Amino acid sequence: MSRIAFYVFVMPLSYLPLAVLYLFSNFLSFIFIYIFPYRKKVIEQNIRNSFPQYVDNEVNTLIKKFYRHFTDTLVEGIKNLSISEKQLRKRLIVKNPELMEQLYSQKRNVILVSGHYNNWEWLISAQNFLFKHQAFGIGMPLSNKFWNDKVTQRRERFGMKVVSSSNYKVKFQTFKKKPYAVLTLGDQSPAHSTKSYWMNFLNQQTAVLFGTEFMANEFDFAVVFFIVRKIRRGYYELELKLLTEEPKSLKWGEITEIHTTLLEHEIIQNPAYWLWSHKRWKREIPQDLTELKIHQKKRFESKFRT
Repeated sequence: MSRIAFYVFVMPLSYLPLAVLYLFSNFLSFIFIYIFPYRKKVIEQNIRNSFPQYVDNEVNTLIKKFYRHFTDTLVEGIKNLSISEKQLRKRLIVKNPELMEQLYSQKRNVILVSGHYNNWEWLISAQNFLFKHQAFGIGMPLSNKFWNDKVTQRRERFGMKVVSSSNYKVKFQTFKKKPYAVLTLGDQSPAHSTKSYWMNFLNQQTAVLFGTEFMANEFDFAVVFFIVRKIRRGYYELELKLLTEEPKSLKWGEITEIHTTLLEHEIIQNPAYWLWSHKRWKREIPQDLTELKIHQKKRFESKFRT
């Protein structure tokens, strides 16, 4: 069934012009708003917790805006399976590429970090030709092997190398051809509450993945925050911000606090473009949070600061 769906339905759809796919997006957003609201309870609860000052009308307006953007993201994700390099270069512009160019000239490996904001899928495909660095992406495998293999193949067709948490160390340590840049999305819900970094994010205590900060210290990566902003429908601008070239000069938690706060700022400015349907706050706050943080800090400093 997965094979039939991919070759008979999804791939043929991806070859349609975006103008046609956006008509489908319009129809789908209407369905989500008025007939079968996709994950509405999750979306509404996330929004109310994040923006307690919003009255009902503001919440409902944001939900509608989110659905319209979300369905655009879905069809753009389908288009991503076949979109050409020429189209990607036209539709995803880097505002300040000189930052990555300078790091490349210094032969610095980089970790690029952000979240599920606007169109992250197009960046995954385009990263290897937008920057001189060899592109790596930390991927979470899909449960369906066929879909995982096909999506990975399409993401890698312009040179991106998708790696997992189980093999990234070997891949990074053995890659010596040229400087590389690792793409991470730091706003996913962590698997373990006790292995997460806890901080205030969108008005609530939140478990944040610590992988970006850990890898930056482990491999001495320069850390660059990126944000994808929508210019108009189907067109995006990527802006980069250097967080540090010396991760080991920063305190425990500082990198995580900075990149998460920068993402939070963007979400507050334009909240409709974040992935509100994600069950972001499903981890319970540990009862011994203060003790946990003390233990995490000691373990981090014993590994990277001695």
